[in-house]
Amino acid sequence: MNYNATALYFFILLIFTSHARAEWSGNIAVQNRYFLYQPLPVNPQQYNNYVSLSAEPEYYTSWSDNEKSITFTPFIRIDQYDKERTHGDIRELHYEQVFDSWELRLGISKVYWGVTESQHLVDVINQTDNVENIDFEDKLGQPMLKASFEKDWGTVDLFILPYFRERTFQGINGRPRAIPVVDTNQVSYESPDKQKNIDYALRWFQYFGELELGLGYFNGTSREPLFIPGINNGRQVLSLHYPQMQQASIDAQLTTEAWLWKLEVIARDWQNIDYTTIQFIDESFIALTGGFEYTFVGIAESDADLGLVMEYLYDDRGELSTSFFQNDIMLGMRLAMNDADSSEALLGIIYDLDRQERLISLEASKRFADSWTATLEVRMFNNIFNLSRFKGIEQDDFIQLDIAYYF
Repeated sequence: MNYNATALYFFILLIFTSHARAEWSGNIAVQNRYFLYQPLPVNPQQYNNYVSLSAEPEYYTSWSDNEKSITFTPFIRIDQYDKERTHGDIRELHYEQVFDSWELRLGISKVYWGVTESQHLVDVINQTDNVENIDFEDKLGQPMLKASFEKDWGTVDLFILPYFRERTFQGINGRPRAIPVVDTNQVSYESPDKQKNIDYALRWFQYFGELELGLGYFNGTSREPLFIPGINNGRQVLSLHYPQMQQASIDAQLTTEAWLWKLEVIARDWQNIDYTTIQFIDESFIALTGGFEYTFVGIAESDADLGLVMEYLYDDRGELSTSFFQNDIMLGMRLAMNDADSSEALLGIIYDLDRQERLISLEASKRFADSWTATLEVRMFNNIFNLSRFKGIEQDDFIQLDIAYYF
């Protein structure tokens, strides 16, 4: 990609002019993803076992008493079967400088907004790297200019986002994936500037005692694409359309002793699609995710903590929502052993109150030896409705094991 070549040139130029001490860290990992069931008959190109290798090193250097710094974090994955999952990205490549009353970040970076566990409605700066995982947690690097101002009345972050990143999707051999397959070569935009549309965002954040409150605003190309039926070489596919959107958001977190209360709310104006006529329509909607986590400290007179999580996921568009979740409840348990190996696990179930669909996930990790970590992930899809947005992955329950070396 052209932006990657430009970014690499920018990085090399800064390295040779900084004359600073460099630090390298990161990880190299092998991943095995095993699917419990045979693929659907319409997907003969899929397999039950996928092995991949990944590397995510990080270079960091600073000078002028740490007031100036450069961070460079490339990422690469090589997948056994899915050529779309074999990909590389620059997660971070930015210059950062601290001034007397504000900070500047210039380059490619990742920014996270949000507080809830089950989904991140307010997190709109970075694009989802969907081939990495279907939980929307992995993000692509975003070119940006970010200015942060810290005042007594709060912190304000201003963003100019000059280049848009398209979402990644699994290829014909990939699992889990949509049916029909998403054709990432068939892409359209509402903006005539396409990927070069300049987006803007801002966020205000402040602490009020035990309350953390954030207000956000985004204006630009939606990171969430719309899917349009299409044809490629006589085969049905899904093409992508990226509309413009304006989104206002609130995220809040309140800590009261063993309780942690969380809330994310968005109000969005954008261009959706009417699938009965395949016409674009203007749409406004509100969505929210809110709930709590209660932690039992030192269970059974041990060092371990057990957290109980409950969240409600709502979208006022109901069945017409583009989201997977419009009237759902999430129940979870988080176990932190608080040991030298950082052993922890999170079990979660998202239950659709309308259609009784169930999404079950387990994530657990443990460090062994000095530099090695094992991560186990289980994803299960139960009672998937015939017209559900999850249709096509009902046979894609999988167990995933990552063994990573950290340096």
